[in-house]
Amino acid sequence: MRLVAATLDAPSARELADFYLRLLPGWRVWNGEEEPDWVHIRPPDGGTGLSFQTEPRYVPPVWPSEPDRQQMSVHLDIAVDDLEGETAAALLAGARLAAYQPQPDVRVLLDPAGHPFCLYVPTGDDGQ
Repeated sequence: MRLVAATLDAPSARELADFYLRLLPGWRVWNGEEEPDWVHIRPPDGGTGLSFQTEPRYVPPVWPSEPDRQQMSVHLDIAVDDLEGETAAALLAGARLAAYQPQPDVRVLLDPAGHPFCLYVPTGDDGQ
């Protein structure tokens, strides 16, 4: 068994895949795995990828969580070399900076569908 992807729901699979293709240089649609309501992208080395599925009734999660609101069930951690530079690049790609930032060395952003993701610089002891 091996994990090949995490799948994110969105109002438009194609639009969210396009965002992540801008955010993650070198990633591409994998082996033509694209349909109108589903897209799979992977890194150049063919490692674990991301898939996107259109969900017409998608409700974005709230960050930070609030009672009786759609809860975040997963978020992506993305290692970067330059936190400020990559945050700026993510904003240019279409991300939004989350209002709540719980750690000074991590940036929480929201993708165009509202999924939170974190940018951070690895410290060397986190296995990255």
